Amino acid sequence: MASVAGVNPYEGVIAPGTPEELAGPAQVELSATRPVARGERISSMDVLRGFSLMGILVMNICDFAYGIHNYTYPLSTVKPVFDGPHWKINTTVWFLRWIFAEGKMRALFSMLFGAGVILLTERALARGAGIKAADIFTRRNMWLVLIGMIHGYLIWDGDILFYYGVAALLFLFPFRNVRVKRLMWTAGIILFINSVLMMGGQYGSSYSAKQAAAKANAKLAQHQTLTEDEIGDLKKWQSVQDRWRAPDKKKYEDIAAMQKGYWKAQGHVAGNVLMGELKGAYFGFGDWVGLMLLGMALYKNGFLPGRLSMKTYAWIAGIGLGVGWAVTGVGAYKAWAGHFDMFKTLIWMQAPYDIGRIAGALGNAALLLILLKAGVFRWLLARVAAVGQMALSNYLLTSLTMKTIFVWGAWHWYGYVEYYKIYYAVAGMWIFNMAFSSIWLRYFEFGPMEWVWRSLTYWKRQPMRIRAATPVQVVAATAA
Repeated sequence: MASVAGVNPYEGVIAPGTPEELAGPAQVELSATRPVARGERISSMDVLRGFSLMGILVMNICDFAYGIHNYTYPLSTVKPVFDGPHWKINTTVWFLRWIFAEGKMRALFSMLFGAGVILLTERALARGAGIKAADIFTRRNMWLVLIGMIHGYLIWDGDILFYYGVAALLFLFPFRNVRVKRLMWTAGIILFINSVLMMGGQYGSSYSAKQAAAKANAKLAQHQTLTEDEIGDLKKWQSVQDRWRAPDKKKYEDIAAMQKGYWKAQGHVAGNVLMGELKGAYFGFGDWVGLMLLGMALYKNGFLPGRLSMKTYAWIAGIGLGVGWAVTGVGAYKAWAGHFDMFKTLIWMQAPYDIGRIAGALGNAALLLILLKAGVFRWLLARVAAVGQMALSNYLLTSLTMKTIFVWGAWHWYGYVEYYKIYYAVAGMWIFNMAFSSIWLRYFEFGPMEWVWRSLTYWKRQPMRIRAATPVQVVAATAA
């Protein structure tokens, strides 16, 4: 959707049902002949946000169904994934998950969050908010931190909202006026340092533990007495191996704890939330902040709002998807062929992880924007946009639904579902997200949680139901 030269497609009256940040930007469809009906409008950033939000479930479903220890490499499931009667379809699904989605969806979602900072502050300043724009930004993200904590402790320990809110409060606001090139350089440096530290730390600590244990085992082979430190080295290496492939005892203890009702299940994973908020926000901030700064740059240069030419998007899609799929696909094959040896997997999958996910995220976004500019799949993209417009509500709704299906419900499926079958739940959730969001936005200005979040941010109850008529600015379209 490209605007006529000199015309800002985000100017004018903001249409109903238009939240900000996680919930989506102003929606204005470009039409040369008539005002566009509300149900026909598609915002590029809403589409991207809805697509990435739904895509994130392709990864998160493993946590819902099996726990965090099986999130990336399902090596500790009751029903084996890579051998057994269903190994072919399971392995195929795992490869598809890594090549097309792993890391790429969350990367795009983080970029859009960063872009939302620019969008929010620009609008506030354009309306004459002045210094109050900082107050709005701060309150908005303080509430997001609280929502994230409630989500993490009471619903799902894989929450990301807490970290997004903290990253925004600590880092993002001062960067809103930084030039595009400087934003890109800063994002690149942060992401590179983060990648080196995370990969180096994980590989280095595991390798060091292995070497220390080897020395202790060598002494045992010679019937020598071990010191307390050497005994500790053996325990540490065993702990590293158990985190990589959980022993049966630990596997079944986890499943049992998750099948004893709501409070027992939430208490069992509460430690994961606490450790994540204490350590994860410290060690992982480079991931989120780097991608958010990149998103700021990509909003400013017109990439995310869909203001670049079709040719530019085609180049980005071709290069991004080519690099992303190749890097991730080769790494996944090497890890699988090596029977998921810890060190081979870290080298082939974790070392090039950022290259594959960022290239893939940009390629996915460019391809979607091509479809949007070409005007194809409009019916489907409109429903994806509705999901993006209600991203916070859909994110929380997805967590509630998946936890009910796999953990809290009477079925007790946690830990026991065949790997490929968990993706039936993903498909069902996607259909429900799109249907629910499209129907809800026919009658209401915002999604339910967007309404709560917005009301808390402005400390004023916001209108909920759609007013009878709302004027929408018409901007002519060009086929850039």
